[in-house]
Amino acid sequence: MQALAAALDAERLVALGGLAPGLAPPELLPQQTQSLLLIGPDTPRFWPHFTASPEYSDGAPDPMDRWSKRILNTLAKRFDGEALFPSDGPPYPPFYAWALQSGAFFVSPISLLVHPRDGLMCSLRGALALPFPQDVPGFGPSPCDSCDGRPCLQSCPVGAFETGQYAVATCHNHLDTPAGSDCMGAGCAARRVCPASQRSGRDPAQSAFHMRAFHGKR
Repeated sequence: MQALAAALDAERLVALGGLAPGLAPPELLPQQTQSLLLIGPDTPRFWPHFTASPEYSDGAPDPMDRWSKRILNTLAKRFDGEALFPSDGPPYPPFYAWALQSGAFFVSPISLLVHPRDGLMCSLRGALALPFPQDVPGFGPSPCDSCDGRPCLQSCPVGAFETGQYAVATCHNHLDTPAGSDCMGAGCAARRVCPASQRSGRDPAQSAFHMRAFHGKR
């Protein structure tokens, strides 16, 4: 449906992947769902659009989550669907499983999701469960397939990914030190070094925003 794609584009959002009932167990999808779109920022256009929103400047907590809910709930109502968000729960919607089952996201060497468009900088603002079929353009194979050297495995300054599982506490402890200012100010070093991430065009200010949110600082 071109109208939906245009509505997403107007908010600098894009469907990064999608599911139909045949691509996921029925119990993982809301009832009456004929397609589920995984919605993420259309970088680099997204950041200046978001920073012009009232949520960004009103000083209240969780500005991007509140913006995402306002926009996607409005679109869901317009297209007779349902908006779902990673923060809904518990129980939480299975966004990680949806992403992998869509075939548009892949597991990176550091176990985080990677996407051909945005590399390790991929993120999902929510999902739209729709009562009609909706095609999603393909994005190609995993960028990890053509990546030489897997630099994401060696780039974390505190080795938070060495065991194959993300050592979240180790990461947070590092961000509390002066040495962690690089990741805080420019985004996770392991995500940044990904060649696909570097092609995404994400504004470093957006990465810094997400790091402050992750680390509990606004």
